[in-house]
Amino acid sequence: MAYPSQLGFQDAASPIMEELMHFHDHALMIVILISTLVFYIIMSTLTTKLTNTHATDAQMIEIIWTVLPAIILILIALPSLRILYLMDEINNPYLTIKALGHQWYWSYEYSDYKDLSFDSYMIQTQELEKGFFRLLDVGNRMVVPMESPIRMLISSEDVLHSWAIPALGVKTDAIPGRLNQTSFTTTHPGLFYGQCSEICGSNHSFMPITVESCPINHFENWVTQTLAS
Repeated sequence: MAYPSQLGFQDAASPIMEELMHFHDHALMIVILISTLVFYIIMSTLTTKLTNTHATDAQMIEIIWTVLPAIILILIALPSLRILYLMDEINNPYLTIKALGHQWYWSYEYSDYKDLSFDSYMIQTQELEKGFFRLLDVGNRMVVPMESPIRMLISSEDVLHSWAIPALGVKTDAIPGRLNQTSFTTTHPGLFYGQCSEICGSNHSFMPITVESCPINHFENWVTQTLAS
């Protein structure tokens, strides 16, 4: 999860988030190189009185500064399109979970199990136990098996919401009357926190998301205990 004074992304917990972080570093390096070159040219222009007629009127230079930006845009666009297709592709999901946004909490329905559904409310500050995080922990976590593709069906019952987990690289709008789809795969066990990323009302900041990733045998035990209770 995020920590105070953090400047970068959270540690990646899914393959898609790892790809997004690599693409971010790739694009940022290009931006730094371009910015450095432009800054150098500006400083050279301001600090010298020498001018070169070949630099102010040359067809070759015009070709270079037309073709070079096009090549740079291609170097940025191709990895971006690859990641977009990877994010939309869902093959043989191990589990399908429906997340429904309410004012102001989330409800989850495990479509592969009969009668496995629950509401997920934020734990109030006065009820927090030791080690829990204020405004992030919930009473009922969404439990998923690690290293298994999970398909999320996301919608809303009232207003616009947005189901977002930064560490998993997931952010999908919950729209009333529409069923959006996304997927993720956790690479290791742990707790991953998120919040509604849409301004959905006065209690917008108080409908967090907590995903618990665990081994498959622990997940099956949790399902059994939940259905029995």
